[in-house]
Amino acid sequence: MDLDKLTGDLNDSYNHRFKSVDKRVAHAMNHISDELNVKVNELNLHELKSIATTILDIETKTLKSDVESLLAQKEMIERSLEKKSEELQESKYNVFNAIEVQLKDQQSALSKLHQVKLESIDLYDFLSEMVESAIITALEKDKDGDIRESTEEVIKDITFEAIKEGSLNTIRIRKILSTILYSAVDIAEATPTKADDILNATLRGMRSGLVRSIDRFKKRLSHMPVEAKHILIEDYDTIMEDLNQTDTLFSQVVQTQASENTQEIRKLLLDINKDMHYDLEELVHISKETADIMRDRFSSFAKEAVRKADTALKSEAAQEAKRMGKQAWGVAKTALGSAIKTAKDAIENKEK
Repeated sequence: MDLDKLTGDLNDSYNHRFKSVDKRVAHAMNHISDELNVKVNELNLHELKSIATTILDIETKTLKSDVESLLAQKEMIERSLEKKSEELQESKYNVFNAIEVQLKDQQSALSKLHQVKLESIDLYDFLSEMVESAIITALEKDKDGDIRESTEEVIKDITFEAIKEGSLNTIRIRKILSTILYSAVDIAEATPTKADDILNATLRGMRSGLVRSIDRFKKRLSHMPVEAKHILIEDYDTIMEDLNQTDTLFSQVVQTQASENTQEIRKLLLDINKDMHYDLEELVHISKETADIMRDRFSSFAKEAVRKADTALKSEAAQEAKRMGKQAWGVAKTALGSAIKTAKDAIENKEK
């Protein structure tokens, strides 16, 4: 069979005057059977695929073009959004720098301004560099040699500010904690005499910042308007699961960093994590409290979302999915039957 000729003829003869896809496809299949004398039931997979693909291409040509056009627009918008986001950050830096110049001799005001800056700038993009700078500054400024308190405090603030505005999910939190700890490990390796102090302060600061972030989320839950419930419903199960394993997540971040570093750093991290076991109880407690509040206030909304999802299962798309599932089972059963028959025939032939 000349497939190129067949598909070409199908393209030329396809009748767009019929209003329904059923009639257009029926006309095309009848043309193949009646006009071209093709026995459809005797076609192999490749031949049937060529016919089906040709009809698909004809029917979806306009929609494909629309999708490609929208994808191009999407990419352009994403690039524009990324550029504008960078410009927004840059503008924030410039404003704060200008204010700092005006307050250069007023240390109390500068200190407060820096706190405002920490709360206003998106830390996510330059978290690693910020942590590195903060720890190095602590090493340089603390003349008495005890850097734990100041480092723990700054890491707590950085952790909190980096986590607080975004989604409270394990992937995001893990990335933030891992980035902070990775940067601290780099400084610790370069300053072995202070490694214990740096890592102790970093881990405790991370823990405190995470606890503070969850506590903030808990307080916001208590006052969250019903209108905002959809934000939680979309990720209800994920957030509930994440809240019930924050201590495990924290320990996993530490253990992962430990496994990727030198023997000295590995031992320090694991020992500190072990010593912090009881400190993590606060994290477990605040996470459980938050999960309980979320369950009490929003589980009914989540159940409503499930009910709506159940209704969606009756949709045309859901019915098509069920039909395809049954068809897939039929294909698998046929293939299995064919394989068994082939194997039996081979055995019988061998015995003969």
